Formats: sequence, structure tokens, C-alpha cells
Amino acid sequence: MSDLAKVPFVMSWSGGKDSAMAYYRAIKAGAVPKRIWTMFEEDEERSKSHALPLKIVEAQASRLGVPLMIRGADWKGYQEQFVDAMEECMKAGIQHGVFGDIDLVDHLKWVQETCAKVGMTAVHPLWMEPRRSILEEFVTAGFEAYVVVVNTKMMPARFIGSRFSIELMDELEALGIDSCGESGEFHTVVVDGPIFSERVPIVFSGQHERDGYVFLDVGLADES
Repeated sequence: MSDLAKVPFVMSWSGGKDSAMAYYRAIKAGAVPKRIWTMFEEDEERSKSHALPLKIVEAQASRLGVPLMIRGADWKGYQEQFVDAMEECMKAGIQHGVFGDIDLVDHLKWVQETCAKVGMTAVHPLWMEPRRSILEEFVTAGFEAYVVVVNTKMMPARFIGSRFSIELMDELEALGIDSCGESGEFHTVVVDGPIFSERVPIVFSGQHERDGYVFLDVGLADES
């Protein structure tokens, strides 16, 4: 990772563990967060992949103390909206984007090439580190996260709602499941940790299934 001292950046924010760790690493390196940016479904009600309601991502942004920028798109329009968001950041003087990729080369290449279209520098603080060591650092640093999406074609649905922990990692690995979920086995929501001013008060109100996935219904505890 290049020298990031005092470098302003936009964080590609999924709301899950990998983006939280990349953000954590970037600010520890001295970079300055100016925005977080999340891709949502076309109706802008739930985030891509992690299926988090807008209010949850807004609550995370509030506790990061950083403005939230969103874009809504289906997968066909994803790249166009990605480029549009990066152009907006470049015009605001934010020339670095931070991403949570770990070791998927095709995705790294796509991010770098797409950022390059607008002159944005893509930064990957977690790149090519052992998956397990990143996750152990995540837990020991004091982050709190829960499994909110499970791909039932790749792992049992019973893990939905589990707190992300060393014990969970061990259990997944004993079953031959990647404990990082890099191939889309599961997704998480981060609700507390050293990057937040206070905990996000989430509640789980149930779950639903769609297209081979189980989704946890996540809300805010202080909602009326």
C-alpha cells in the first residue's frame, strides 16, 4: 500500500467486514475519509449483495462521521453508475478510492480499470494478505459483525444471524467453507468497532429466502 498520509479518499462501502477492515487500515495509514459510497439496487431501497436497508447504511455513515453517497443500478447498469460516482468524487478533489478486495484478481482488475476511466487511483489495503489473518485482526480489533446473507448452495442456512467470531471461522473451515466468504458464501453487516463513534443499534426481525439465498431482516432498534 502506497503512502496514504493525509490523502483524502472515498470508501467503497458494502457495510460488511471487508470494507470495514479496508477503511480501518486506510485511516491507520493516515488517509482521510471524505465519503463512503454504496451501490444499491435500482430502487435504492437495499444495498447490492448485502441487501442492507438504506437506513442501516445511513446509520453506519453517521457513526463513521462521513457523508454517504449512493448509486442505484441493476447489474447491467452497474459500471455506468460506478463511473458516475467516481467522477463526482474526482470533481470534489477526492482522487483515491479504497476497496476491500483481498485476492480475487478479476475483480481487482475490473476496479482498477474502471477507476482509471476517470483518473481515480484504486487502493486495496487488504490485497494478497492471508484471509485468516485479516479476519483474526478484524475480531481482535474489536469489530462486531453478523452474517446477514447466506448462499444456501454453498453453506447451511443455519449460519444466518451468527456473530462473526474466531469460533465461527473455525466452524466454517471445519465444514470446508471459506471463512472469509470471498466466493459469495455469505455477507455480513458491521455494527461496531474502532472506526465507529458508537454502536449501530440493530435488531433482527426475521428472515426470508429468495433464489437460493437466505436474508436476515435488519432494522434499527430505536425506530418508532
